[in-house]
Amino acid sequence: MAEAYIVGAVRTPVGRRGGGLSAAHPADLGAHVLRALMERTGADPAAVEDVILGCLDAVGPQAGDIARTSWLAAGLPEEVPGVTVDRQCGSGQQAVHFAAQAVLSGTQDLVVAGGVQNMSQIPIAYAVHQAAVPLGLTQGPFTGSEGWRARYGDRPVSQFHGAELIARQWDIGRPAMEEYALLSHLRAVRAADEGRFDRELAPYGGLTADEGPRRDTSLEKMAALKPVVEGGRLTAALSSQISDGAAALLLASERAVRRHRLTPRARIHHLSVRGEDPIRMLTAPIPATAHALKRAGLTIADIDLTEINEAFASVVLAWLRETGADPDKVNVNGGAIALGHPLGATGAKLLTTLLHELERTGGRYGLQTMCEGGGQANVIIIERL
Repeated sequence: MAEAYIVGAVRTPVGRRGGGLSAAHPADLGAHVLRALMERTGADPAAVEDVILGCLDAVGPQAGDIARTSWLAAGLPEEVPGVTVDRQCGSGQQAVHFAAQAVLSGTQDLVVAGGVQNMSQIPIAYAVHQAAVPLGLTQGPFTGSEGWRARYGDRPVSQFHGAELIARQWDIGRPAMEEYALLSHLRAVRAADEGRFDRELAPYGGLTADEGPRRDTSLEKMAALKPVVEGGRLTAALSSQISDGAAALLLASERAVRRHRLTPRARIHHLSVRGEDPIRMLTAPIPATAHALKRAGLTIADIDLTEINEAFASVVLAWLRETGADPDKVNVNGGAIALGHPLGATGAKLLTTLLHELERTGGRYGLQTMCEGGGQANVIIIERL
């Protein structure tokens, strides 16, 4: 049976909106991690058969197939192609799935996967709104479709709406979410202070550490914030941060490992994607995790570490309740509430952190999942070698 191995994983520090990465061209952020990946793995760039990067809102500096542009901006061989994918917040993880599937199928031996996003320059859903105005477009992805309206009516399609629905359905109160958000910051600060991120980071310019974690946050400060939606439970403190960043991984076959004398660090044990209610939107990690564990022949108790994207505190708390996962094994170094969520890059960023934390702790299995627009979720399970 064919195997797909992770031989390298690197990321930039995550910058706050308007912070240390805000002025960087997205292609230069992508180029930075691609160069670092090639240097750290010692792989021959000319042997790479494809570059797959996730990116949302592909307009302006993020348009024109940024995977290809980033590779060329890095000064790497012109004969290597690139492709950009969009599975909403899971784009970076989907890039890894596609790369692993290419290796597992035997059609390619050495593939780069990752993601890039500069949300300071291009806000979320920019392409849906502002970029459409000059073209005279009045319809968005969820308006104007007769088929969509017949199936889902005129119910709001919004991640904030979905997060509120989850908080109500699972009866997750604001105090519980604030306690979780505080824990995310405390864990992220501890991880940074202990140097847990050092091996995975490729500092960019003057930015050498993640800018998101707030050392001075408290339950009292969170309690003083107004809800995002009037009468709701969610506040900015309970949501992922708007961020900038990039990450990249190198996937290799057994043949490539031997030929290029690479060192495998983890094996792809399982890959899958599932869908759920697109209005509630953010619950798909729950059935997706159950599906993945069943297909992989594992239980949640077999998983040593989990990374589930902290789009909102309610998403993670509902997932914990339904899966029965040990909270002490989930997002142990903090999550997007503290560290940020550079949309197209986050899936690759989380996997980079998961790999390094498995190596640090000696764990065997790591699971990663994340909610995505349209009510979807990717799941990947890796086995440390």
